[in-house]
Amino acid sequence: MTSTLAIALLELAAGFTLLIWAADRLVTGASALARNLGVSPLVVGLTIVGFGTSAPEMLVSAMASMRGNPSLAIGNAIGSNIANVGLILGLTAMIYPLKVERITMKREFPVLGLIMLLTLGLMWNLNLSRVDGLVLAAALLLLVGGMVALGLTRGESDPLAASLTEEVPDGISTCSAIGWTLLGLVLLPLSAHILVNGAVTLALIVGVSEAVVGLTIVALGTSLPELAAAASSALKKEDDLAIGNILGSNMFNLLGVLGIAALLHPMQIDAILLHRDVTVMFVLTLLLFILLWRRKGPGLISRPAAMLLFTGFIVYQATLIHFSLAA
Repeated sequence: MTSTLAIALLELAAGFTLLIWAADRLVTGASALARNLGVSPLVVGLTIVGFGTSAPEMLVSAMASMRGNPSLAIGNAIGSNIANVGLILGLTAMIYPLKVERITMKREFPVLGLIMLLTLGLMWNLNLSRVDGLVLAAALLLLVGGMVALGLTRGESDPLAASLTEEVPDGISTCSAIGWTLLGLVLLPLSAHILVNGAVTLALIVGVSEAVVGLTIVALGTSLPELAAAASSALKKEDDLAIGNILGSNMFNLLGVLGIAALLHPMQIDAILLHRDVTVMFVLTLLLFILLWRRKGPGLISRPAAMLLFTGFIVYQATLIHFSLAA
């Protein structure tokens, strides 16, 4: 038992480390390659860089779905969204209060709300079929196309588009870019496989469901790129990039992570995931909007508001773990 637990924890640690590093290398290589081939840095920023922080969730959920572990796949996506709002924005804004332009409030939040309602509607029958996956994937393509069109129209006047453009690497040769891209493509599925192995084994040993492991350990681990990006943006005082990355990541998690996983393998959904965890995701997102809203001027996540978000996340995680171990 002890040796099996040690192996599971080692697989989790190795999987997380390799997964995040491989995702970073893939984004760097693909972004540089696209830029070297003449693609607009704005387009690269809105697509490849925008997808980058959700790559770990996509690979882990896809691997879990293919292996017949749907609760882990869905728990990872929903848990990451909860962690993004409660943990990452909460921690980041406690260090440095985040100011959010009104255009972000008026544009990103309504889009995220519609995506959440679409996902809830598709999950309502406790099943995500390949047709559902196709709907989510099509919505993702529509979202990315809309982002690119809007970014090209507004250009540098759009704060999020301008910030994402700055994230596109410069000065990397085409040969190096191809090498990093290929390395990322090879290591991402390998690291996801190792991580899923460890997560499933840990669930069996501890006696909790795969969904709980997905909602806690796996969700936290795959959200590390978002945490790093938000902290870096906050330190550079790029407030809109910090919150824009989080809202964008949550959109990609629902459309891309769940969509790709469902396309690969239809998934049955535990009722508790829908009633408890999806509800928490909605409540935290609505709370974030309420805390941000100002009648005039930009929104602000103040330190007290950030503390409330962070406390909500901690209470949720503690409750989840308590009742899972007690069951």
